[in-house]
Amino acid sequence: MTSSATAAREIPLRETLSRLRYRYFPDHLVGEVLSKKWIDNAVPFAVLLCVIATFGFLIPDFFAPQILVITSRQLGEFGLVCIAMMTVIIVGGIDLSVGSNFALGNFTTLALLNLAGWPVAAVVPAVILVCGAVGFVNGVLVGFFRLRAFLTTLVTLIIVRAVVDMLLLRYAQDMSVSFYDSDIWDLIGMGGIAGVPFSFVVLIVVALIGHVILTRSRPGWRAMAIGGSRRSAHNMGLSVRGTVCGSYTISGMLCGLSGLLYAARLGGAGTDTGMGLEIAALTAAVLGGNSLGGGRGSVVKALIGSVIVLLMTNGVIRLGLNSGSGPMVLGLTLLFAVFVDVRWLKNRDKLLSKVYVSPTYVTLPPPASTDAASGTAFALNDRLRNVEIIGLGEVESPEDVILDDEDYLFCGNRHGDVLRFFPPDYKKWEVYAHIGGSPLGMAFDRDRNLLICVGGMGLYKIARDRTVSKVTDETNRSPFSVIDDSRLRLADDLDIAPDGRIFFSEATIRYEMHDWPVDALESRGNGRIICYDPRTGRTHTALRNLVFPNGICLANDGQSILFAESWACRISRYWISGPKTGKVERLIEDLPGYPDNINRASDGTYWVALLGMRSPAMDVALRMPGFRRRMARRIAPDQWLYPNLNTGCVVRFDDTGRVIESLWDQGGLNHPMITSMREHRGWLYLGGISNNRIGRVRLNSGDPDWSAATAYWGNAQ
Repeated sequence: MTSSATAAREIPLRETLSRLRYRYFPDHLVGEVLSKKWIDNAVPFAVLLCVIATFGFLIPDFFAPQILVITSRQLGEFGLVCIAMMTVIIVGGIDLSVGSNFALGNFTTLALLNLAGWPVAAVVPAVILVCGAVGFVNGVLVGFFRLRAFLTTLVTLIIVRAVVDMLLLRYAQDMSVSFYDSDIWDLIGMGGIAGVPFSFVVLIVVALIGHVILTRSRPGWRAMAIGGSRRSAHNMGLSVRGTVCGSYTISGMLCGLSGLLYAARLGGAGTDTGMGLEIAALTAAVLGGNSLGGGRGSVVKALIGSVIVLLMTNGVIRLGLNSGSGPMVLGLTLLFAVFVDVRWLKNRDKLLSKVYVSPTYVTLPPPASTDAASGTAFALNDRLRNVEIIGLGEVESPEDVILDDEDYLFCGNRHGDVLRFFPPDYKKWEVYAHIGGSPLGMAFDRDRNLLICVGGMGLYKIARDRTVSKVTDETNRSPFSVIDDSRLRLADDLDIAPDGRIFFSEATIRYEMHDWPVDALESRGNGRIICYDPRTGRTHTALRNLVFPNGICLANDGQSILFAESWACRISRYWISGPKTGKVERLIEDLPGYPDNINRASDGTYWVALLGMRSPAMDVALRMPGFRRRMARRIAPDQWLYPNLNTGCVVRFDDTGRVIESLWDQGGLNHPMITSMREHRGWLYLGGISNNRIGRVRLNSGDPDWSAATAYWGNAQ
């Protein structure tokens, strides 16, 4: 047997193994996991498990029920202080006065109860306000007077600690001989709710409120933005000073609440109350994953860190180590936390950039011949050489074009506008409406409202009075998806069924609008088709795992839609009603280029735009995912091997998938990339996302009276 025959038999085996490897080992999930915000919790959570395992092994009954009750009471107090520290850290600050403020809250509580005889209902808000006032002073000095947070709160620590010591020297004896008797006070100190210690319940409530504020409200988003870059936040018009002041005030109030719970549990005050608490809280906040640089943090991170520090502190004590062991352990832990925070923050994006792009194995069928002498429907020609140009230099990125019954021409631009050109010569134009984002595919509904897929935003509607409204920007989340695929990243093209349902494609769920060509490098099934039903107001995903679905057209039968998958170079039919509902059929699988928008023709056939042509180099690279992965990791993105997107073509085909004709611009002068086309009254109008013009060409076989809007919905009313 010759060596060439052996090689021919080995290559299919290698390809088979490669196909199986990339099908059943989806390593793109590594990048998805690293891109999630909650991955910051992975290291702290691993440390927590190690701490639990270590002390659980070394100390008998370390997690006995009675010990857990005591620990949870302590956690309720300590966790509030950690959340207080986290609150100022996320805005780029630090609060070293939390320990002394905690001691002030403890003393104020006992003084008002035992000496002044106030009821508990009055003491709670009073203590929170007193400690909040200390935080407010910090906030004014740091936020409005722009003093350094470290030095300012260090001075506050000293002053408040001195005040507490002087008050203890004067009133400690009087408080020690007094005793406040109240069922409510006993519940707060040693009682619980449904068997859960009261202080722990308070911590959970505060944590939930804090989590909602940070992640679901404008104040939380603004605090994160300010912590990320105060200068940028100021330039955006955010109230930087007020937000910083508010965070310190909240920190003080939480310290006061914690000191009150501590007073209820122990009922005493001393000069060592809260001593070193600021170091423990700072260690917990940073160890949990909250960045000392600000702009990155969460309540969950603060709670994880507080549990770790509290378990370590109690574990050291129960191991019987000397008095200096506790601070030493906390110091080493803080050093470790800072090291991890700095290194992770520095290297996470580098690591993510190397592993996120994850090509898969793809085999495309041989393309149909485009040779001019081949005699096929794809044979090269110059039918687009003499295209008439509309709006040259006046429009940018008209990805899709559409015309209404009155012959007005609409398109989007990269500035988020929808433009309207006036017939008959289309030299005059206006901004019809401003949406934002990147307007892509368009369609008129029965009432002649203009529906638009907007990249990065979702599906929007422009009513006939030009008011803009959101139709939908989310769909149902996949049950086992690592990525949150409920948000629409790249809604691309749409069409409307006779019953009003709107079917639209989302090209990719992994990349944003500005990164859409990277999806070609992966060529995996990152796209989907989504259905919005205006009768119910619900949106759901109809088809998943499509390879950059980039064109939608309702078939003439009204029971199916045709959709294009660009990087798979194919067109398929999806049945949306009738006996075949839910089935997918392949129509064309050997396109010589990458299909984009699909629209109806006047004779019952369909037009499809080919935004670029296949190349032998790219076809071979698709069968070499390892090569594409190394390319993505080792060279700059502008040097990556991409599909050839410089030659435009328009193809006409029928319901059986038979290609009838093609229109080329071989020189690439008029339309180097064609992403859409619309037939209207005997003309074919051309759009392109990389073009600065719209084109139109006269069709010899086109119906001079036909318009898509009328064909879909009848004459306008």
